[in-house]
Parts: sequence; structure tokens; C-alpha cells
Amino acid sequence: MSARAGDRVVVIGGGVSGLATAALLARGGADVTLLERHSRVGGRAGRLEVEGFTFDTGPSWYLMPEAFEHFFSLLGRSVDTELDLIDLDPRYRVFFESADARAAEVLDVTSSPETNWAAFEAMSPGDGSAVADYARHATELYRLALDRFLYTTFENPLSLADASVLKRLPQLAPLLTRTLGSAIASKVADPRLRQLLGYHAVFLGSAPDRVPSLFQLMSHLDLVDGVRYPRGGLYAVIDALATAARDEGVRIVTDADVARITVESGRATGVRLRSGVSYDADAVVSTADLHHTETQLLEAPWRTRPSSSWRRMRPGVSALLVMAGVEGELPELEHHSLFFTRDWEANFRSIMTERTVPHPASVYVSRTTATDPSTAPDGHENLVMLVPFPADPSLGATATSRAGLEHHAARYLDQVGAWAGVPDLRSRTSVKAMLTPSDFATSLSAFQGGALGLEHTLAQSAMFRPSNVSAKVDNLLFAGASTAPGIGVPICLISAELVAKRLLGAQGVSPLPAPLPQGFLARTQRRDGLGDLARALAGATSQAAP
Repeated sequence: MSARAGDRVVVIGGGVSGLATAALLARGGADVTLLERHSRVGGRAGRLEVEGFTFDTGPSWYLMPEAFEHFFSLLGRSVDTELDLIDLDPRYRVFFESADARAAEVLDVTSSPETNWAAFEAMSPGDGSAVADYARHATELYRLALDRFLYTTFENPLSLADASVLKRLPQLAPLLTRTLGSAIASKVADPRLRQLLGYHAVFLGSAPDRVPSLFQLMSHLDLVDGVRYPRGGLYAVIDALATAARDEGVRIVTDADVARITVESGRATGVRLRSGVSYDADAVVSTADLHHTETQLLEAPWRTRPSSSWRRMRPGVSALLVMAGVEGELPELEHHSLFFTRDWEANFRSIMTERTVPHPASVYVSRTTATDPSTAPDGHENLVMLVPFPADPSLGATATSRAGLEHHAARYLDQVGAWAGVPDLRSRTSVKAMLTPSDFATSLSAFQGGALGLEHTLAQSAMFRPSNVSAKVDNLLFAGASTAPGIGVPICLISAELVAKRLLGAQGVSPLPAPLPQGFLARTQRRDGLGDLARALAGATSQAAP
């Protein structure tokens, strides 16, 4: 696709949202260049290949299949042909810390809801039916979120208020003002099952007593809908997105570190790289960390938020991420394994409030070789251990700090081994790489070294989350985990669609119809600067929307 005056877009960042945004805008008719700082695309959803091992260095859960299916359908593609999805059963295994520090109590969450309810009932009489009711309500909320909240730009709040929402207002208000932890405690008696329902808060960059209870909808994903794995790891999604973007005509430029978004007379006019190379553009979409975009890529007059407002914003949790190879087999662990401490509240308090390293810790372990042996050499297992950590960029920033974190990593391996009944785990394990909060801060320019994006408190969710269009700079838009709708691979796909919806003036709550026609941006309904931009990007000369 040749460049034309008036149709150039620069997308900053080659993560999920960057690749997805670039593909959509190119299909819309724009000439798109995507600039990625690193030598390969992926962003938070990266891949590490070392000594025959293949590791996902970020997200590892494939949830919300509807979002993936819809996004690829926008481009005239099928997720079934793009990805080789494997349904996991058990969905995951949970290890509950015992009172005497010996092997933990083990629970498998399976693909059968009825089997799960029976197991929960055996653990705590009455709680099996309580969790089943909770899951049914979670499904209702999930459908409501998909239908009314996730695919809207919130540009027109009145579009949300149809009869179904108005009818639910008495029930919705407490879902926003009450915490997830409180809502779970009011329904389920057993503390272990409360943990099972509350751990999703970490996926939202937070803790159960900090996120609104509306997010109980997350339990629909694992307890009802299921957990899948794309063969090759979550990076297979990145590969599929990159292929789709290139097929739509996107130029992907790696090793291109953006230093400045150039602004002239209040309008984004391109970017300048640290190398000194400049790219002119009629529109810029930054999918870099929003704090980095606002405080580093934009000069002070063009920043939407003053420094004081960022001091009030919460970055969400960070992580210590350990990628290791294990000699021999590990049947004691499933593809996904969760290790929950008995003192759940203290664990979260140390991470979110005291900002100290937790011990013992609630830990997540991924063993992809349980499903996909190709991710490790013969005779070895692939193991990724993620420990939620305080968002503190000093953790791992110096040689002394990093050595301390390596010591912590060894202790967490010992903890996992003891709880899972693998006493020789550490002696069989070779750490291949480790990511710390400092790494997230430096490599990904993540706000305060957060691993996921802005925390999903009430003040940072839905219509209160940062918008996907700049309030100060014309033709500057945003996508990614720190903008609406929020954190997670499928949610970042939706954020890309919101950029397209913003340009089209599509203010409704429904996803865009699929497949999108080539040059669809020419169909914009806007009568303002963004509408003029959309028509220019599509090469349309008429100012009237068709």
C-alpha cells in the first residue's frame, strides 16, 4: 500500500493493542506504520527462547474466547484457523497452604461445573450450591458487560441506559460500591473457596478488597466458560496478530524507540525516534504505557494529566517472573497451578499497602509442557513462576537488589516444591531468566514498574478509566491496558476496536459488525475533526458520510 498525503498513521508499540489497532486502521484505509522499541513485537505478551525452552514472558491464560473470535472476524479471519486451541481439563489446580507447612491441600477445578460444585460441597457443606449460584450470577454480569459496557467508548453515556440496564440499576449500584472480597464473603463461608473466587482480582492488577464486586463476572470465565491454551503459547496470538496486520498492509518497524510525539498547533504530526529518525503522520495512536506517553513522549503543554493527578493513580500489582527449566517430570503440577497462602489478607496487604516482598507468597505456576511438550527439550519441563509483587521500580534495579530477588525466587521454588510434594524441585531447576518490577519499568516503561496496567479500582474502571482519545492533542489516540476498557489480552483487543469506533463516531454499545469492509473509515458518521481525519485516512474526498 503506497503512502498518500493525508492517510498516514503511526502506531507506537507492537503489543496486543498496537498490532490489533494497526491491523484495523489499515483495513479501514489508512497507511499504517507500527513502531516497536524492541527487536520483536509482543510487548507485555513476549516470548523468550533459550536452550530449547520457549517461555511466554507475560500473559498465559486464554480467557474470553468471544473477544478473540470477534476481533479476528473483523478482519475476515477465523480464530479456528489462526490458532490451535486446546481445551484444558483440569482448568487449573489449586494448592491451599496447610497449617503445619507440610504438603498443601489440593483441589482440581475441572471442565465439569457439576463435578466442581460437588467438590466444593464436600469441602464445606452448603458452599457447593452457594458457589453455583455465584457462578450463575457471574454469567449474567459477564453477558451484561459484553452487551453494554466493554465495547463502548463512553463518548455518549446515554447509549448505556437501555431498558435492561435501567431495570438493573438497584442491583448495579451495590456492585460498584461494594468490594469483590466483601461480596464473596457474604455468599461463601469457606476461606479456601473465597480465595478461589477472589484470585481474579490479581488479573485486574489489584486485590479482592480493592476492586468493585461487579468483577465477580470474572468467575464466569474459569468456572463456566473454561480455560484454553493456544498451541505454542500465548505468543501464538501475537504471531497471528502480526500476520494479520502485515496482510492488511501495515509496515512493522522494530528497534524503533520513540522519544517524542511531535505536536504542531495542537495536532499530532508524527513521532521522533531516539535515533533521530522522524516519521510524519496525520494521526498517532500510542499503545505504550499511558503514563510514559503522557509524561515522556509528550511535552508538558500537551499532557492531559498534570503530575499531581498521576500521584493519585494506582499502577496495579507488579510481579517477580521466573522462567525455568526442570529436569525430569512434574506430574504434581497442572498446566496452570495456583498456590494460596492461609493469611490471604496479609499477603495482599504486603503487596498493595506495605509494598514489601511477601513470604510465604501466593504464587502462580505455569507448566505448558503439561499440554505442549514442544516448549521444552526432551526430558525436561517448562516452568514459569509468577509471584505478585509491589509496584516498586527499585526492586531489581541494582545488582544488590537483583541478587536479593534471586534469593527470594529460590525460596518461592522451595515453597512450591514443599506444597506440591516435590522436595527436590529446586535442585532439578535451572533458572533461565527473571523479570522484576525494575525490568517492567525500564523495558516496558510501565508506570511504577507495574506488570499489568492501571489497577481496576472503581475510580479507574469503566467510564472513569482514561479515555482512548487525547483531551489536549487533536488526532492523538490511545489503546492498551491503561486505557478503557482495561487489563488483559482480550480487553486490549477491544481497546483497539474502540479506536476504530471513535474514528467512526460509533457511539453505541455493540461491537462493530464483522467483517469490516476495506476502507470502512470512509463510512464515519462524525462531523468534526476526527471525522475529517477518518475520511482522509480512508482516502475519501467527500465530507458527507455515506
